[in-house]
Amino acid sequence: MKKVSQIHRPSIRSWIAAWLVGMTTLGQAASQSMTVVRLDAPAPPPEWAFWQRQLLDQMGPAAREFVQRYTKPDGTLIWRKEWPGMDGSDDGYESFYNFPLFHALGGPEDFAPLSVKLWDAVTRQFTGYGQVHREFDGYYDWMHHGESYVNFYFFGLSVPEHRRMRERAFRFAGMYIGEDPRAPNYDPVHRILRSPLNGSRGPRFVTTELDWSTHRDDLAPYPLPYDDIPGITSGKAWLDDALYPRLLSVMNDRMMRGDVPLNLTASSLVLHAYLYRGDAKYREWILGYVDAWKDRMRQNGGILPDNVGLTGKIGEHTGGKWWGGYYGWKWPHGLFNQVEATLIGGANALLLSGDLSHLELCRGVVESVRNRGRKEGEVFLVPHRHNDQGWHDFRPINPSYLIHLWYLSQLPSDYDRVEQMTDTRGWTSLDYRKSKGDFGHEGPWLRFLEGRFTDYPAAMLKANYQECLRRLNMIRTDRSSVDQQDVHHWQQRNPVVLEGLVQTMLGGPNHIYHGGLLHTRLRYFDPARRRPGLPSEMAALVEKITPASVTVRLVNFNPSERKEVILQAGMFGEHEFSRAKIEGASGGVMPLTGTRVRISLGPGTVQAVELGLRRFSRQPSYNVPE
Repeated sequence: MKKVSQIHRPSIRSWIAAWLVGMTTLGQAASQSMTVVRLDAPAPPPEWAFWQRQLLDQMGPAAREFVQRYTKPDGTLIWRKEWPGMDGSDDGYESFYNFPLFHALGGPEDFAPLSVKLWDAVTRQFTGYGQVHREFDGYYDWMHHGESYVNFYFFGLSVPEHRRMRERAFRFAGMYIGEDPRAPNYDPVHRILRSPLNGSRGPRFVTTELDWSTHRDDLAPYPLPYDDIPGITSGKAWLDDALYPRLLSVMNDRMMRGDVPLNLTASSLVLHAYLYRGDAKYREWILGYVDAWKDRMRQNGGILPDNVGLTGKIGEHTGGKWWGGYYGWKWPHGLFNQVEATLIGGANALLLSGDLSHLELCRGVVESVRNRGRKEGEVFLVPHRHNDQGWHDFRPINPSYLIHLWYLSQLPSDYDRVEQMTDTRGWTSLDYRKSKGDFGHEGPWLRFLEGRFTDYPAAMLKANYQECLRRLNMIRTDRSSVDQQDVHHWQQRNPVVLEGLVQTMLGGPNHIYHGGLLHTRLRYFDPARRRPGLPSEMAALVEKITPASVTVRLVNFNPSERKEVILQAGMFGEHEFSRAKIEGASGGVMPLTGTRVRISLGPGTVQAVELGLRRFSRQPSYNVPE
């Protein structure tokens, strides 16, 4: 295992405004001298820079209009009085999930307290509905937990010194590492989470008709969880009051006891706690849990099993079958959940250890279907599901996950998988479509990094702004009543759209929507306002990445004053700068050390700097500059 430098343990200095109840001064952040790199090359700002600033400056008013339209003065959603079942709190948090990230990128100052207010309000509201208990979802799966808690994770980037958010991070992590007797989710002997449904009430071994009551229509179109249930031949059983209890009984018997790969996403919650203060217990749990799933994949001949029983045995409750688990290879999504969960778990272990071998967990899933794939014309199809008859449901793999894998590893073999397994035609133009999350355009972004789609940054940022306007129009023309609004109503109208900002500013793909942390090459801090994000009157574009460097072009819109910005190597300071080479400068290469560098831009400057990186050489943290 690659050795990494020890984390700076001194706490974070209170450096954002003292506006927020619950903020705490935690002593000074770790001192780190920063080299100053001066850029002085006045030039007209490029088109992409104008669109970037437009998003940073104008999505704030759009989001305030959204909040005013759909929430009460206390921040709770204007909605119905009751909401049954175990589903729904994730959609409440998702409605505002990217607000704290917008603030961390350089959005308006008031988005820090606004984001906290909205998170607290959703927590209170869904506690009243019955889904949330002790401020955490009582029990649900980690696809939906993941959707919920990306909102929570972003507070570590926006307001890392917020006392209540920090305390919650440690308390919630304790529910998964064996510290909370009221939530005995983890079995340290067998290294398993004891049920696919888990949370603040502990493992849920038996589900009821009420639990699934709001989800029946959504599940009816999917294949059945099992094909051998007498009298049940299609997903329509979810809608049949006579067959529905029989279906749940079999699911309870076979699915609800033991571990599933989906639970790897819980590693983000534990890593979130680690990033606040670097406790070794969190690091050990994540690496141990990821290793446990790597062992299970090896035991199963290189194929990831989708269920492990309460004694750690593969197929223990499914008649010895390695398929048939909750959100596994058969039901409901198949490949999608196995790729996402292993990529999230592997990336989190890599962040902590610097050991690229943790990505073998996801790579093994990809290779399992690649080896069974086939090409039809120009399109490579892979099986997305497995049942008693074998591998089936052949479709193209989502290229987003393969590009994430390559981005993390930077290995030529992972790049080759992107080129060989996906249909890359069309990646030199932009066909923008907003998904439920904020991703899906990694292919054109990759072509930009390669110099094959030079107009991508301006096109993408403009498309994001157009999407913001489209959603504002939906808000303004919305005549629906609360009884007509489903639980997804607000997330479909949230006008904060960040994919283009993340790609252009930070040099990375946006986070995996179902619970991934944000892994990037760079992060920005404003030294004048002592807050996270890109300073006003500035723009930044990551133009190139290599395994050992990142090239960023910085813009100072102000024609009369110098501007300064602090660049951090990695979203969590996990990388280290080694050198700086300024575009057009005759002074050669400037040596750098540490995780941060201060850039001073002359009036009207537009200039690029290539920064050498030692990737994954530092322990990650939420620590901020002094």
